[in-house]
Amino acid sequence: MTESLIKLENVWKKYQIGKVELIVLKGVSLEIARHSFTVIMGASGSGKSTLLHIISCLDTPTKGDVFLDDQNVSKLSQNELAEIRSKKIGFVFQQFNLLSHLSAFENVAFPMIFQETKETERKERAETILTSIGLAERISHKPAELSGGEQQRVAIARALANNPEIIVADEPTGNVDSKTGKQIMEILTDLHKTEKRTIIVVTHDAQIASYAQKIINIKDGKIVKA
Repeated sequence: MTESLIKLENVWKKYQIGKVELIVLKGVSLEIARHSFTVIMGASGSGKSTLLHIISCLDTPTKGDVFLDDQNVSKLSQNELAEIRSKKIGFVFQQFNLLSHLSAFENVAFPMIFQETKETERKERAETILTSIGLAERISHKPAELSGGEQQRVAIARALANNPEIIVADEPTGNVDSKTGKQIMEILTDLHKTEKRTIIVVTHDAQIASYAQKIINIKDGKIVKA
């Protein structure tokens, strides 16, 4: 039996916008196995990014429970959630979210400062990760000097900086061409297969979904069958 790493039970998420109540998630229940490659798929406005934010401890549900490693994280404080994220979860975003004034090396080393990693170890690990994804010659370049695909690879390297068990990626190929997108997905697939990391990807693209072991379809805030 495959061990469950993440479990959601009857999760609802509501936002109050003025006098209007917007219900984004409507009783979502799901499980994500440890060491799995899962894609959350849905159209724009389906609730998939909100679901990813709750799964990855960036947000908490209005109602329902979220378990990570059997710990109920749905009632934790923002500081407690931040501590979990920094140790367990690496993030890859559609917009890359790199710090423009820092080099590729500095962007990757930066998250390690908050874990009080020694400078020599930060240097060695950042260089090793960037080299492993084909950016050895671009280490000193700043984001503006890199292509979109290179920036996303730096973002993946940064996500790996603190050696997290889970990598979450929100539309990771959305700002690159199809060839580069394939390379990005191959890197994530390799991290899953060779390093046994749990990969969770949000997408609206059926081609991206084809890389997954499991596809979770969401529509109008509810999980639906494929």
